[in-house]
Amino acid sequence: MTIIILITIVVLVFIILGLVVYNVNIHKKIAKFSKINEKITGLNVLQSFMETIGEYSSVDKKINRINEIILEKYGAIKYSTIVVFDGAEYSIKTTNVDEKHWDTLKNLYTEEIFQDSISTATPKYITVDKESEKLPYQKLELGRAKSAMFFPLYIDNVYIGYWLIESGAIHAFDNVDTAILEVVRDNIVTILKTVEYQDTMENIVRNDLYSNLKSAEYLYGQGKQIIDKYTISTVAMFKIINLVDINEKINRHLGNKVITEVSNIIANSISQEYIFVRYMGPKFVIVFSGINPEDVTNFIEDIKTQIESTEIFLEESDKKKMRLKKDVSVTPRLNFVLTSYYKGTAIDGVTKKLEYYLDNADKDENDINYI
Repeated sequence: MTIIILITIVVLVFIILGLVVYNVNIHKKIAKFSKINEKITGLNVLQSFMETIGEYSSVDKKINRINEIILEKYGAIKYSTIVVFDGAEYSIKTTNVDEKHWDTLKNLYTEEIFQDSISTATPKYITVDKESEKLPYQKLELGRAKSAMFFPLYIDNVYIGYWLIESGAIHAFDNVDTAILEVVRDNIVTILKTVEYQDTMENIVRNDLYSNLKSAEYLYGQGKQIIDKYTISTVAMFKIINLVDINEKINRHLGNKVITEVSNIIANSISQEYIFVRYMGPKFVIVFSGINPEDVTNFIEDIKTQIESTEIFLEESDKKKMRLKKDVSVTPRLNFVLTSYYKGTAIDGVTKKLEYYLDNADKDENDINYI
């Protein structure tokens, strides 16, 4: 009887050991699959980031969509904030945190707990152990976040700000693969670097004094948002070919008046969905959003005829200064060139092509051209 009991005990021990080994193996496999899933998530985030660059025209929309993707893909992250330093001040580029906390978030660089992170370009993870505790940087936000990870952002070894992720759970990021999050951080930096030029373009848009039109930079930012609602559009550039002669042979006041008259005629004749800007000097651009080149031919012909039959007179004050007794007038002469623009492509490449054509055309060419 004793032998049977011993055998039974030994068998049970082996069964228990076998189950322990099995459970350990299962745990390792789960951990392995979990890591693989994190990497897949990281790749999906990267793909979504790249799609965002092409899908959205506005810099702000791109940055906001990036933040939305982060929150969608990583369930442990409840709050995500990207703060950028422009050399003068810190500003929040995107966040889903209530605005009452923005002053705190914009000043995290002053917190001692994050200063080593910024100087060494390494992430910083902080959390609390009790619900009654709060994170070091929190002021009056005790219940909002219990865990946080701080990632300094650098472009070409130049510090440009930080990315902060937060969770309302204690020790929320204990088992998160920081390597994956660092890849996400690097992708954020790539996006910020990519949109830096576009951001500059959007911020330097100005209204021209004489035409009251926006400058060419408008095309590459806000204007492109309207244009890219459509798959194909027509870009028309025209040049007032006798503007230089008017400025030099009569006076610049009359030349400025020509610019104003031509601009007003066109601006009053086109849809608000069409973009009209003063490109540079005597050159202007009209983008017919959603319209094929062959469908704008009649309009271009009509508007060209109307403008070239418009007589523009020298102001009386200028006549007196120039000691002229007779009226002096001019009629603008325009040279047009048109081409197609396809959504998602570089519109500056299209305008450069049209500009090259006009700059190299015969100085007396006065036509409607398609390239």
